[in-house]
Amino acid sequence: MNWQPKNPDFKRRIETYLEKQHFMKYVGMVLCDIEPGYITAELDVQAFHRQQVGFLHGGVSATICDIVAGFAAFSLVPEDTHVVTGELKISYLEPGRGSKVRATGKVIRPGRTLSFCEAEVEAYQEDRWVLIAKATTTMVNIPNPVT
Repeated sequence: MNWQPKNPDFKRRIETYLEKQHFMKYVGMVLCDIEPGYITAELDVQAFHRQQVGFLHGGVSATICDIVAGFAAFSLVPEDTHVVTGELKISYLEPGRGSKVRATGKVIRPGRTLSFCEAEVEAYQEDRWVLIAKATTTMVNIPNPVT
């Protein structure tokens, strides 16, 4: 879908916020593609991302779904608006076994107060990308908080 951002400088705004996104840096996630309403990120899977049997931890999948969906929604809001997660539902389709994962987030329906998004996580396994998780999110648009 070709959504029009309400802030023409949305990429710079996202890049500025990425500098403050400590959790994303901690887990090693990198945004690769930033388009209006659509974000792609990748993560090189490390030992601390895995559960005891070696699969990608479900919390990692949920977190990266939340991040890409949130930034997809954030790419469409005006300069004076922020985005927080209102709801995240994730379905785990297959254990993540690969050394790299890719997450995509896209806005399905933007709104003035709520944006509805979807996210997917794929693991690179045996020379191909395998869909391991899908999520739906509701993002809440809030005006700049008064401090």
